[in-house]
Amino acid sequence: MAAVWWSRPGTRLLFLLLAAPLLHVAVSLEPISMGIAIAAASAITGYVSFPEFYCGRLVECCQVDKPLNGTALQADLQEKLFGQHLAHEVIYRALTGFLSNENPKKPLALSLHGWTGTGKNFVSKIIVENIYEMGMKSKFVHLFVSTVHFPHNSLTPLYKDQLQSWIRGNTSRCARSIFIFDEMDKLHPGLIDAIKPFLDYYEHIDGVSYRKAIFIFLRYSTTAWIYYKNLLFR
Repeated sequence: MAAVWWSRPGTRLLFLLLAAPLLHVAVSLEPISMGIAIAAASAITGYVSFPEFYCGRLVECCQVDKPLNGTALQADLQEKLFGQHLAHEVIYRALTGFLSNENPKKPLALSLHGWTGTGKNFVSKIIVENIYEMGMKSKFVHLFVSTVHFPHNSLTPLYKDQLQSWIRGNTSRCARSIFIFDEMDKLHPGLIDAIKPFLDYYEHIDGVSYRKAIFIFLRYSTTAWIYYKNLLFR
């Protein structure tokens, strides 16, 4: 059941789980009872053919086309993000514009920088919670912390392969995947090179489109970011 992302495979799986007891009982019933059981099974199949029936109730689904509640996002930014009026407006416009575009030309990349305590991680949490109900616990949200996930420079080639494989695999399962990179100022340049191809104007890379994915980059200082920004967005 955890593999449900599309309605048809999900329908088949849920139908087997929910309708099988009915069909088992129907074997020993008369024709009229058999018809009732089959009708009930058909009704169940009809319900579970709609993602609205099981998404959020039975499983977490990747609903790429689910509209963003701009009013809720704006309220969260106004009520929870203090003293950051410029960031509020930029984030709101970037998210609402990107998520309302049915055919974006490239992924959304947001870079948040500032000293400790300025709310970088808090802003990313607000963004995620307005897209996925489970927030940071969503299986479609992926957080990388440089000093935790990529601690050894000598293993950069291995990290590079693993990171690209992780981004590719998860985006192929859910086009609206969110990738958060914390401590970007401590990330090895080789790993930045590994991320760059996914941020460009490619329609597909090895059969996978990344145009609806979201990348959020968090870094400690503005000075260090100038160097990394040139690497990522040149």
